[in-house]
Amino acid sequence: MNLQIRDPRARDLAKRIAQRRRVSMTEAVVQALEAEYRRVAESIPLAERLGAIADDLANLSAPGGRDMTPQEIDGMWQDP
Repeated sequence: MNLQIRDPRARDLAKRIAQRRRVSMTEAVVQALEAEYRRVAESIPLAERLGAIADDLANLSAPGGRDMTPQEIDGMWQDP
């Protein structure tokens, strides 16, 4: 089965990649799709990444925290 690229922009990109890699346009498209598939398959979802950051921050904090002085609280609301 032949791969037909009708979109001029997609055709141009496939042609440029094919020329740089010295492969056919079909092979260039296959390589690009494989690379994108790997990237998507290996990516960690945002919620999972944020959960790990939250866990790290929780581990760094002191249990129970500490009481803040009124000056510290006021300082949080002032412009730097």
